[in-house]
Amino acid sequence: MAKPFSAKVVTANDLLEGDVIYQTADGWTRDLAQAEVLTDEADADIRLIDASQQHSRVVGAYLADIANINGTPSPVHFREDFRATGPSNYRHGKQETQQDV
Repeated sequence: MAKPFSAKVVTANDLLEGDVIYQTADGWTRDLAQAEVLTDEADADIRLIDASQQHSRVVGAYLADIANINGTPSPVHFREDFRATGPSNYRHGKQETQQDV
């Protein structure tokens, strides 16, 4: 029996900056809270194909499971939670503006 489709976001790495980005309805963002939440499997597949074809902007696009908590996407898996917080070796990128990372 097939597993039911769960909410997802399209995520990738920015080709020039290297950091994690998320697809929005009209582009890309570095903030998971602004990502487009996909609840339909066919729409998710189309958005992933679109992202995968943006060779000059992104690398490694894939669908990531999320939970929709109070209207805000939240990572389900440790890997996505880790990626959403930014680099782990020292404060740069997303972590420059965060206090308790």
